[in-house]
Amino acid sequence: MKLTLAYWILFAAFFLPVICAGIAKAGRRDYNNATPRDWEGRLEGFRARAVAAMNNTYEALPFFAAAVIIAHQLAAPQARLDLLASIWLALRLLYVGAYVGNLAAVRSLIWMASVAVIIWIFLLA
Repeated sequence: MKLTLAYWILFAAFFLPVICAGIAKAGRRDYNNATPRDWEGRLEGFRARAVAAMNNTYEALPFFAAAVIIAHQLAAPQARLDLLASIWLALRLLYVGAYVGNLAAVRSLIWMASVAVIIWIFLLA
């Protein structure tokens, strides 16, 4: 079995939290890898929101992964699965941008749309 576009998108999605962590840490010299949670607790503004986006992304990944894997196992239409996985990834990137940019209402709408896409993926099969 070859890796489909949806599987590659799933693989890429695992790097979303790393992007968020990079946003939080970029340009900071006071990061202490020995006590990263203490450092995170002192963050403010966009850096704190980047950590919150990272945590939410970790929370969303299992549901997306399960949906993609189950859809593959049940032979969902591949083109539609690939499209929905692409839409989910785009929404999650927008979500991170909205979270870091302090656009709370927009962020919530994007979150709801990304959850709807996961449900849609489950319903494909």
